[in-house]
Amino acid sequence: MSDENGTPDTPGGPRPEPIRFFGTTWVDHDGGYRARRAAVAAGSLVLAAVCGLVLRFAYQGLQIADVGSAVSLIVVVMFAVCSALAFGHTWGAFTERPDPERQSSLRGLLAIGFLGSLLAYFVRSLTEAPGEKLHREEYDKARAAYDKRVSRRTGNPSRKRRS
Repeated sequence: MSDENGTPDTPGGPRPEPIRFFGTTWVDHDGGYRARRAAVAAGSLVLAAVCGLVLRFAYQGLQIADVGSAVSLIVVVMFAVCSALAFGHTWGAFTERPDPERQSSLRGLLAIGFLGSLLAYFVRSLTEAPGEKLHREEYDKARAAYDKRVSRRTGNPSRKRRS
């Protein structure tokens, strides 16, 4: 706060929304943005590999339990379908805001298809921070509206020349 007039020292207008793991470094690509992107890509890929191993151990547990080929097939298909749907949903959430009701109804599917979500994070972080495009569009739109609102007109409009 400024001591003279009590106004904040920070510039007015909309503030960028932070992105998980990136904060607001996505705005100017500063503050270790590239290193964070590399860390998110590597981390999501490592987590996907670890999760793949866990799923393999679970499948081997089903084989050891001798539950039958039908149950094993159902489990494999369920994880494959849920992972594909989770990938698509996560990828779509990077470009447009998901509906909160739909998001809560898909929570179970996304939990089962966690591998797809991790792979979507990996692929997206190769090009940008996951969700950066959506946040940048919203921030630029809010910034333009703010700049238009606070810009001052020049001159007296009643003295405008008529052509």
